[in-house]
Amino acid sequence: MADIIANGQANGQAEQPQLVVQKIYVKDVSFEVPNAPHIFQEINETDQPQVQLNLGQKTTDLGNDLYEVVLSLTLTCTVGQRTAYLAEVEQAGLFGVAGFNENDHAGIIGSYCPNLLFPYARQTISSLVLEGGFPPFLLQPINFDALYAEQQRRGMGGDEVPATLNS
Repeated sequence: MADIIANGQANGQAEQPQLVVQKIYVKDVSFEVPNAPHIFQEINETDQPQVQLNLGQKTTDLGNDLYEVVLSLTLTCTVGQRTAYLAEVEQAGLFGVAGFNENDHAGIIGSYCPNLLFPYARQTISSLVLEGGFPPFLLQPINFDALYAEQQRRGMGGDEVPATLNS
């Protein structure tokens, strides 16, 4: 019997690192058009719309190597001084993360997980904008590795990954 298992280890080997995506879901979503219907005429007749993206991340340790990572996107479109629309999405995921060293673990939570969640949030934002009566809007890819590296460089411990992007 060479395959003796003791304390979760087979053949004396250490536990292998594991990353398991258990669930990806929309935690919260909101879409507002505060100046409808007049804003639709202004978009066609006056200034070009300006779009601003605010990005955030929050992580909750649920115990037993399970983490909830929430990627928050707030997209604000203005025409002149008036808000055309405001789209907010909290895209979340449950991730099992075990057996990694501290630096790798932090990188997975701070970069890999939001990178995995982003396409889902991007699709939700795109659908909201289109169904809200506005021209299609596709968020450009975001380099979460660079955002995480900048956060580490600044010594910003914690779970927030602040970023503001303007289009």
